[in-house]
Amino acid sequence: MGAQVTRTNVWSELRVRSTPQLSFSISPNLTALAMVIDAVAGRHRGLPELWRRAIGSRVGPLGHEAVRPLGAPGGTIAPDSLVPNTPISGDVSVQAQVNALHDLSPEELIKDLERTFGPGTPPPQWRAAAERPTRWLRGYAGALTEVWNTIEPLWLRARPLLDREVERVGVTSVRGGPELLLGALSGRIVYNERGLLIRDSDAGTHDLGDRKIVLAPMLAGRDALILGLDDPGAVWIAYPVPGADSLWRKPIAPAVDQLSALVGPVRADLLCALDQPMTMSMLATDMKIAPSGLTYHCDRLRAGRLITRERRGREVWIARTHRAEELLELFRR
Repeated sequence: MGAQVTRTNVWSELRVRSTPQLSFSISPNLTALAMVIDAVAGRHRGLPELWRRAIGSRVGPLGHEAVRPLGAPGGTIAPDSLVPNTPISGDVSVQAQVNALHDLSPEELIKDLERTFGPGTPPPQWRAAAERPTRWLRGYAGALTEVWNTIEPLWLRARPLLDREVERVGVTSVRGGPELLLGALSGRIVYNERGLLIRDSDAGTHDLGDRKIVLAPMLAGRDALILGLDDPGAVWIAYPVPGADSLWRKPIAPAVDQLSALVGPVRADLLCALDQPMTMSMLATDMKIAPSGLTYHCDRLRAGRLITRERRGREVWIARTHRAEELLELFRR
């Protein structure tokens, strides 16, 4: 029951008796969840450390508390409330997922925990959610929102990768080779004569029957995988979109001379360096610039509404604004 997250050296089997029908969903809510699991809950799935730190720092204490069960050792099963809107019915935005969580009543969450883990006391990692369901729902919805606010520019830049994946899946389906595609979705999936074997998932056997398989590519670490195997309408598999590694690397800024002419060479380099939120100390090290000089340039960029500054503990985090993303996109064309 529910979305499966992970456990080491355990296999789940999805038996496939005939050529499966494939469907597709572009659902960024699953990307937000994958990054919550990796960067906030602490279950490493291949997200680069710089991004893990940047994302984890943007989530407040209530969000960290809510997602802690997703990183608990040995825990692979989560309640359906983790993904109230699945990709089965189409594309799901982060905002739609957050709205569904806000609409979910505490009583519904408690019933969901009972369906997932059986009557009585849930596993230790989920007891806080059972005891204070309203707090858990608010914290989890907040964590998804805070993560999405950090990674949305990266998701927008991933659009060509997603479009290419839509085409790849479509061609594969038409040519009758879904088995090859399914076996290559992730290093944690093996396709054999009986169907799919999924490593680091909850041990169990599931029968696909006449259900379709909905594929939902994510912008996530190479080992990220989120599954829905129990829905009577369809099976869904969220997996890392091929080529995502190229987005973790700092891009070469196209038309940098033109951008430099507009905002100055140091500030142009600074904006390009902020491919992910960074602390002032990280920026100073990356750009090899004195802290006093960096502060001056950041003040000018902030005045132009091109960056934001946010203090978290002893660190000040710098991030590009949507206005800056649009500016960079203009010079990338």
